[in-house]
Amino acid sequence: MNKFRHQPRKGPLAEINVVPYIDVMLVLLVIFMVTAPLLSQGIKVNLPQAQAKTITPSQEPLIVSVDQAGNFYLNTAAYPGNALNEIQLSQEISQQLQAAQQEKRTRQVFIKGDKNINYGKIVSAMVLLQKAGAIDIGLITEAPDQHTTHTT
Repeated sequence: MNKFRHQPRKGPLAEINVVPYIDVMLVLLVIFMVTAPLLSQGIKVNLPQAQAKTITPSQEPLIVSVDQAGNFYLNTAAYPGNALNEIQLSQEISQQLQAAQQEKRTRQVFIKGDKNINYGKIVSAMVLLQKAGAIDIGLITEAPDQHTTHTT
């Protein structure tokens, strides 16, 4: 008698072919890799370098950019590429923070200042943000060896 005799399988064999799913995942990965750099809004500034851990915001933060000429920009303004004066910036920030407060949520606020700008302009932006109701204000920097954005 043969001990290793195989008996025929009973019932259907259910196997899932995962190759098409892997193909779809790779296509989605490529799409996200291509579109992610295009999603960053704001003004091009030369960021200072600092060692800091990366913070991932839960929603789009308010980012005040200060360019080398000392102009203020707000990423969530109607026209993010147009410079705002101090009064316009304060009003925009105040409106957006009040709207977030009415919805019982917090908005993260960051300042992205050019490394060659006078430090007084950064302090001025911080004062405007505090007067508008921002409590926790972060500074956006660039890692020394990398070109990724970090916040402190």
